[in-house]
Amino acid sequence: MSEPTRRSRSAERAAEARGSRRRRILVVLTVFVVVAAIVGGAAWWRLEGNISRLDISGALSSDRPTPVDTKPLNLLLIGSDTRVGQGTTDAKSVSGARSDTTLIAHLSGDRKHVTVVSIPRDSMVPMPPNCDAKVPKQNWPVQQFNAAYSLGGPACLINTIEADTGIFINHFAVVDFSGFKGMVDALGGVPVCTPVAINDPKAHLKLSAGRHVLNGTQALGYVRVRYTEGDGSDLGRIKRQQAFLSSIVQEATRTSLLLRPDKLYGFLDAATQSLTTDEDLGLGTMKDIATSVKDVGVKNVAFVTVPVQTYPKDPNRVEWTDAAPTLWKAIRTDQPVTRPSASPSPSASATPLTVSPADVASVVVVNGTGADGLAAQEAEALRVQGFGRVSTSSTTERRDGVLVEYSSGQEEAARTVAAAFPGAKVARTTGLGTGIRVTIGPGAAHVVAVPNRLGTTPIPAPKITAPAPTQSIQARTADQDICS
Repeated sequence: MSEPTRRSRSAERAAEARGSRRRRILVVLTVFVVVAAIVGGAAWWRLEGNISRLDISGALSSDRPTPVDTKPLNLLLIGSDTRVGQGTTDAKSVSGARSDTTLIAHLSGDRKHVTVVSIPRDSMVPMPPNCDAKVPKQNWPVQQFNAAYSLGGPACLINTIEADTGIFINHFAVVDFSGFKGMVDALGGVPVCTPVAINDPKAHLKLSAGRHVLNGTQALGYVRVRYTEGDGSDLGRIKRQQAFLSSIVQEATRTSLLLRPDKLYGFLDAATQSLTTDEDLGLGTMKDIATSVKDVGVKNVAFVTVPVQTYPKDPNRVEWTDAAPTLWKAIRTDQPVTRPSASPSPSASATPLTVSPADVASVVVVNGTGADGLAAQEAEALRVQGFGRVSTSSTTERRDGVLVEYSSGQEEAARTVAAAFPGAKVARTTGLGTGIRVTIGPGAAHVVAVPNRLGTTPIPAPKITAPAPTQSIQARTADQDICS
């Protein structure tokens, strides 16, 4: 046999061997893909089956807030010691359950920021009597906030929150604290930092001051400690919970949880086993929501507590301060609570104004300070500069500084109006037509001359001054050091 023939047959055998190996590899890959698909499907159905559903549609008020936009989402998250609705879809089955933690998670319409608001359980707020939302709100008694859940479950809680804040709740989820432990263990533990030692026999938790990595059982005790750490108030516990949630976000990001199917499945299995939701919040919807916020970034996740002060009738309870409406409005209008302070509106030395005061269709000056006569005073200071149709109004909402709002197509007119209010913030909204709305809040400066004003009549000297700024809204972002 010639050498070329031997080389040819050797090449053929080698080619066949390579082909056989490729076929075996292909078969293995095919089997792997099929098995993975079957396991994935089974896992999906298991996770979906873990979730309890609760139909509360018949118990919700018929007078619910109207969402400003369809894109932002408000999720009500409830931490409870009882898995409500387990084995039933009857909303009444939750009677008597307790809610230790209540959060409103606001996902912005552009999915660039997330705001998580903690509502102190000891807050005294108007609440429907016996959870009957048909009773007019003016007849609602003031009760302790966490009583709503005990009396009527998620429906009563949603009715209370929506009526007291004007925020539309899209979905709710109740997390059983016992399942919380499995979620922490699935992450491999969560780092915490306590400035003082904790020794709580009820929570079976004993920690020295400093940093620790807690397992699920320890973590549950940590977020529930109340009477043996700090001042014993719910506010101290909320701060600790917010720091803990920040740590979870950091840990999930650091470990690339979403890229580790084994860790992710363990986390989701533990989470869904302890979860009760409304009927529309299925696993598919949760996946869509999670996907939509995957690029938010930890620095754009903010944790906020409703501003409160001591309730005059009971020093062991709290009430929302005048700053709370500012927070609720930020949520309703889809504004981040951690945005940088706005600098004064552009002046003539920066971007020239293109709309004359006389060409601004109308301006309404809204007094949001409670100081009688302030809106009329500032409105007159606009009129002498050539602003034509200027009217006044008032609101009980308290928002520090000045907010100038406009609708589509009126941005330049809004810039002209904002130039009269040093430090004003400008925001686009809906429903104003060609008009501009100016809301004056505590800490607002007086009207000044705009660069393109008309006439020479001096601006009247102000006699009424806005009160000092209200209590600011304190926010912690998820990227902050856990010891801060």
